[in-house]
Amino acid sequence: MTAKSSKQPNRTTTPENPESPPGETVESARAEDPNDIEFPIVGIGASAGGLQALEDFFGAVPVDCGMAFVVVTHLAPDHVSILPELIGRKTGLKVIQVKDGVRIAANRVYVIPPNKEMAIINGTLQLLELSKPRGINLPVDTFLRSLAQDRGSRAIGIILSGTGTDGTLGIRDIKGEAGMAMAQDSDSAKYDGMPQSAISTGMVDFVLAPAEMPEQLLSYVRHHYKTKGSDAPDGEKNIENYLPKIFIMLRAKTGHDFSLYKKNTINRRIERRMHLHQIDDISEYFRYLKESDSEASILFKELLIGVTSFFRDAEAFELLKEKYLPDLLRDKPHDYQVRIWAASCSTGEEAYSLAIIMAECMEELERDFKVNIFGTDLDEDAIAKARRGLYPESIAADVSAERLKKFFTSRKDHYQINKNIRDMVVFAPQNIIKDPPFTKINLLCCRNVLIYFTSALQKKIIPLFHYSLKPEGILFLGSSENISQFTDLFSPLDTKWKIFKRLSGQQSARQLPDFAKAAPPLEAPEKTSPETVNPPRDANTMQILKAIISQGNMPVSVVVDDAANIVYIHGRTGRFLELAEGEVSNNLLEMAKPGLKTGLSKALRLVNSARQQSHVKGLRVKENGGSVAVNLTVKPLPVSQAGYRGMALIMFEEVSPDKGGKTGKQEASEQEKSDQVKSLEDELQYTREDLQATIEELETSNEELESNNEELQSINEELQSTNEELETSKEELHSLNEESVTLNAELQSRIEQLTSANTLLESAEIATIFLDSNLRIKRFTPKVQDIFPLTPTDEGRPINHFASSLQDCDLHQYTEKVLNDLQEIETEIRDTEGKIYRMRVRPFRTANNVIDGVVITFVDITDLKKLLDKEKRLAAVVRESHDAITLQDLEGNIIAWNKGAEKMFGYSESEALKKNILDIVPPERHNEIRELIAKRKSAGNPAVNHHITERLSKTGEIVPVWLTATTIFDDNHRPEFIATTERNLDMFNREYLQQMTKGGGLDKG
Repeated sequence: MTAKSSKQPNRTTTPENPESPPGETVESARAEDPNDIEFPIVGIGASAGGLQALEDFFGAVPVDCGMAFVVVTHLAPDHVSILPELIGRKTGLKVIQVKDGVRIAANRVYVIPPNKEMAIINGTLQLLELSKPRGINLPVDTFLRSLAQDRGSRAIGIILSGTGTDGTLGIRDIKGEAGMAMAQDSDSAKYDGMPQSAISTGMVDFVLAPAEMPEQLLSYVRHHYKTKGSDAPDGEKNIENYLPKIFIMLRAKTGHDFSLYKKNTINRRIERRMHLHQIDDISEYFRYLKESDSEASILFKELLIGVTSFFRDAEAFELLKEKYLPDLLRDKPHDYQVRIWAASCSTGEEAYSLAIIMAECMEELERDFKVNIFGTDLDEDAIAKARRGLYPESIAADVSAERLKKFFTSRKDHYQINKNIRDMVVFAPQNIIKDPPFTKINLLCCRNVLIYFTSALQKKIIPLFHYSLKPEGILFLGSSENISQFTDLFSPLDTKWKIFKRLSGQQSARQLPDFAKAAPPLEAPEKTSPETVNPPRDANTMQILKAIISQGNMPVSVVVDDAANIVYIHGRTGRFLELAEGEVSNNLLEMAKPGLKTGLSKALRLVNSARQQSHVKGLRVKENGGSVAVNLTVKPLPVSQAGYRGMALIMFEEVSPDKGGKTGKQEASEQEKSDQVKSLEDELQYTREDLQATIEELETSNEELESNNEELQSINEELQSTNEELETSKEELHSLNEESVTLNAELQSRIEQLTSANTLLESAEIATIFLDSNLRIKRFTPKVQDIFPLTPTDEGRPINHFASSLQDCDLHQYTEKVLNDLQEIETEIRDTEGKIYRMRVRPFRTANNVIDGVVITFVDITDLKKLLDKEKRLAAVVRESHDAITLQDLEGNIIAWNKGAEKMFGYSESEALKKNILDIVPPERHNEIRELIAKRKSAGNPAVNHHITERLSKTGEIVPVWLTATTIFDDNHRPEFIATTERNLDMFNREYLQQMTKGGGLDKG
């Protein structure tokens, strides 16, 4: 059960003063034997957003977990890290910031310090100076790779939240050593760049949230170390017993045979799968393998060991580039085709490395060869990744900055192989054990693959490599591999980096490689072959043969086909032919009696090769202790007569013994012996000729086979090239499809914008007409129909074809002038109903700043004109009034001042606008003004105010006035201004008295 940190005491210490358990110090820990480390070491990589993930992870780790954790993050180099303290708050484990040379102990967390890289060797942590500028360092990869080398199958790597791809190469190395890998899932990761990059390799065993990882980790570790502590030999023996069954299962489900791989490698990979599934017994795992739909595929991937990198063993690649490739290519013609085979190239790094050094080599030699690099591998998923040529940014650890800049294109968190390098390489799936190899190869690179093969399989592969290479070709193996006893096929060029040169003239001494898919060698027809055992038997053919033989006085005869099988017999052949012992056969040569076979074979060979009649005389056939003299005539039958090619007629003519005259018994015996010697000599001569002919036919067949094989290889390469082109075309089509989708989305956005613009124009209720450069209607808004009788079908017609309700408006003249002068025209026009419009005519410019017509807008300003006229009348009244009319804001600042105020108080308008109302009020009246303004600020007091008060003129004279104050409100009925009308009471009284005097209203006395 996983213990949470909330139940554990906090024993975190600062990096400067790490706490040690009683009786143990760092110094004593260093003195331990490195081989005594029996606990797992877990490397954890994190970056942006990783703090929360680390807290969740260690919050679920129990104090007595029995593991050591090493945390590597991307830290700012110039800031003190408080990461140990932050992690320590969530766990009871002791958290230590690493110091150089500290030895790892169980139940501790080690945190990398800022501005350092870190590696592990023999269980001690070594701090390294940053080797590259900030932003290029990959501390997670650096540590995980060293962890894989130091701990082997006991290494465990975990990738948590972070941007970029740091940690991907480290995970691949850990998996190459049969370790275990975890990554954070996307749902819980704040930034999923690093976890997703690791997951994309296909080598991550568990994808979990950080809080769920410790439980799975503990289960794996307990099972792994429990198995390690058990009786290993018995366990290995059990696996050995089940290996043939597992191989059969893999072959059935994947089509690939691993029976010739080294057993130790197979055992370790199977054991690792058992640990992951927590299966103890091999029989249970075999049952699971048999029943699972996916386990066979996963185990197949595990056994392929697809661990690779760019320029692995960089010194070896540099030696190849600087010395051996130039020696190989220096004397080649300009248009020479260089063929390179990168066998078992995994995800393509090695093939691209060869392409890069070839490009550099050609640049140094100032030559331009046609380079074909064939990258092959058993894993089709790896080949698919190789074809994409897209690699994580962490390859910067293996590829120099100069090469990255020259041969790669930087894409988000990745590097893409440039096209000039990509075009050199063709990738194809291939099994080097059974598929035909590439031929006429200049450089064959197969590194760190043979070490996983048994010696029997290596003995098959190395001659195959010799067969593939051209004379003087180069074989490039891994640093741990060799050519074993095949020193007659290759000579070493560099023993350290295992670079060999092909030796010529030695292959003939060995058997040619056996290619499972190549055409089988030509062989003599078997006795049971349908073509030989069953000659043509149709009735028409038999009638033709019978008719031929029945003509004239024919001796005993037989008709045979091109394989010497008897087709037809004429007469009694018992004196010349007999059934041979063993399996029944109708072959003439096998049925011929002693003394007849040699001459018969020779004659048939001559007839079959030259299609000419042949005679053989004086053959002696043994019979009943004596012999019979026979003459043979072998005649080819025309195709037109027999209907079959290669048929021949053999006639047996017995020679009478009296022809030679009578002799005594002794003379007859000597003659018989002489005939036997001659017969044996003839037979020996025939056998020699037959053997020589057979040898020549075999050599010819071998040459034809070799030629056919090369043609097949050429066709195979063309097919692979075509397949690669199709794959590229597919990728291009996919890219075009993505571009189309993007363009479609942009067009959809444009349509939405245009729809929105149309809606805006229509809702604005502004009459607008768009005319093209020929003054034809392109578009118009519905409001235009109040002026012109337009319908949607009128688009494309000239505007001057339509009457309008406008008065005295030559629209054609306005538009022509705008097109000529490219200047906007604005004017007011009226229609027949009395409406007034502000008309604007301006040129229409496209997005490319091209004039493509005119735009005419009509804005109805009838109401506005009425308001303006009313305002003008009121302004005239105010301006000419004898009363002082002013306007003030709510603070008393004067903002309007008419001529009556100038006459009454002596201030000009410009002077008054700089004053506050208090400046023209006697001091004793200021409170009165303030109260007035306060009342007017209240929206609830809109009443007009009348009262008598006083004002100060510019000369300081007190002017008594009759004041009328009114509040002016804004659209929201909030007080905005105060308007006042002030009448001079002295002047009013004088005028009043004068009127009364003139009218007799006052007593003059």
